[in-house]
Amino acid sequence: MEYAIVCLAALVVAALTLFSGFGLGSLMMPVFALFFPVEMAIAATAIVHLANNLFKLLLVGRFAVLSVVLRFGLPAALAAVFGAVLLRVSTDLQPLGAYVLAGRTFEILPITLVIGLLIVLFAGHDLLPTERKLTFERSWLPVGGALAGFFGGLSGHQGALRSAFLIRAGLDRDAFVGTAVVCAVCVDVVRLPIYGYGFIADFLAGTSPASQGNLPGLIVAATLAAFIGSFLGSRLIKKVTIRSLEVIVGAMLLILGPLLALGIIG
Repeated sequence: MEYAIVCLAALVVAALTLFSGFGLGSLMMPVFALFFPVEMAIAATAIVHLANNLFKLLLVGRFAVLSVVLRFGLPAALAAVFGAVLLRVSTDLQPLGAYVLAGRTFEILPITLVIGLLIVLFAGHDLLPTERKLTFERSWLPVGGALAGFFGGLSGHQGALRSAFLIRAGLDRDAFVGTAVVCAVCVDVVRLPIYGYGFIADFLAGTSPASQGNLPGLIVAATLAAFIGSFLGSRLIKKVTIRSLEVIVGAMLLILGPLLALGIIG
């Protein structure tokens, strides 16, 4: 059953993320967390995320804008190191509160609350007609990259903030998709070794609770499913306009933000 759930989620979400530039990490992490401890779920998601982004790099990486990658992707990679290290030293974050909904208990964590509120703020810029002409000056790109990278390293939620900034950076459709992929790879490449030093090493040594499960098989299956989803998405990308991208990003942000803030996912 876990294979069916994980693979279906990876396939569908990967197809959507090629357009939106985010979603795979944010949505796959809670799916892995259904079966494994949260720190292992974050590490497993990072592996699938990197593998899928490398595949997408082959599909759309040639459209990336180098100047934006340097201003956004490099600060994101640097900040991701600090976020990943912080995750290693404090995996037991205290919730701000908890509540029961439909018989389940959900906890509101400081990290996901902040990210969720930021995401809702950006969603308004993408969906409100009065905000359609809003763009970020290129000087703000390092700030956006640092925010996206830090939270990407700390909780795995980097894509939503990345897309919220890049969609307003004056990029056309292909440049947005290609640049987002390259920046995502920058973050994944630096955070995975940090995860690997602790969580994955513990798993391989048999000292992690997840060592008794079938995590490696699920990672491979989810990665292959994500490849298929990304390929299908790449076949449809030419039918999408930049305004359609803004609406897709805004709608996904508006859905994801409250879910994160309320602790329903993440």
